[in-house]
Amino acid sequence: MRKPYVILVGSASGIGKSTIAAELAKNLNIKHLIESDFIRAVVRGIIGKEYAPALHSSSYDAYKNLRNKNRFENYDDLVSAGFDEHASYVIPGLEKIIQRAITDYDDIVIEGVHLVPGLINTEQFEDYANIYFFILSSDEESHKERFVKRAVQIHRGGKQLDFFRENRIIHDHLLKQAEANNVHVIKTESIETTLEKILAIINKSSTTVNLVNSIDDLEDVINIISKNNGSIEKVTYEIKGFKEPLVRNIGTSDKESADRFIKKINEDESKKEYLSQLYELSEYRKTTICASNQEKLDEIIKELKEKEYVLDE
Repeated sequence: MRKPYVILVGSASGIGKSTIAAELAKNLNIKHLIESDFIRAVVRGIIGKEYAPALHSSSYDAYKNLRNKNRFENYDDLVSAGFDEHASYVIPGLEKIIQRAITDYDDIVIEGVHLVPGLINTEQFEDYANIYFFILSSDEESHKERFVKRAVQIHRGGKQLDFFRENRIIHDHLLKQAEANNVHVIKTESIETTLEKILAIINKSSTTVNLVNSIDDLEDVINIISKNNGSIEKVTYEIKGFKEPLVRNIGTSDKESADRFIKKINEDESKKEYLSQLYELSEYRKTTICASNQEKLDEIIKELKEKEYVLDE
């Protein structure tokens, strides 16, 4: 029997995690979709406010109930610590739900602000389930736009908007925790594009091709891959005279990250020179490319071949 899927989708409020999680469950035909807010409500009924004031606050203002606030160097650290304490009461319940799903061989999607990388222990389940953990991100302008819309929809506009700064701090805190714990960060765009990025990781339609593009062609290669919502996972350089190849794990899954990489190469002559030398020392580069499905992957490879970037063997 195959391992069940356990898919975790976390983010600060107003990023779009509920919509993405629902579409993900629908796409993968997963019937169990759990919101961490429901678990929080249950735990609140068990643990009284006098014992866990942070739990009975919202995630964005739990910091007000921390003791000895002076120990924090700045406001961001204070808000983040309050948020972590708030989430820590919910996480044991989430872990019990994951364990039950695994025991019953059920696939499950869990979404919510309480899914904090480093606090929730996914390693304990890795031998028994296919675990996928995603943190959704957004630039500040897009986040505020969604935040306002969401606040109006749930009829808590005034209170929600008063705490946009705190929610933005939580957003940045989650990204830092994701980076520190090797959790996938997915920049939200349209629902379709965001979904494809996640499915590219879960479905992992991938292939390895031998690329022979020049340094000047690198931007075009990356554009071909990123416009199809693909990603470069790994590049292997077979260097003449060396027994062991040089392997670079990339894992870039959004156009913004790819554009930043190209900009760094174009602006930093030393980096460009270093990469040029690698190109000269290797006849071709084994490049692992991933996409959300085989059709998308075929489109990428077809265009790369048409541009004669793939070694004709």
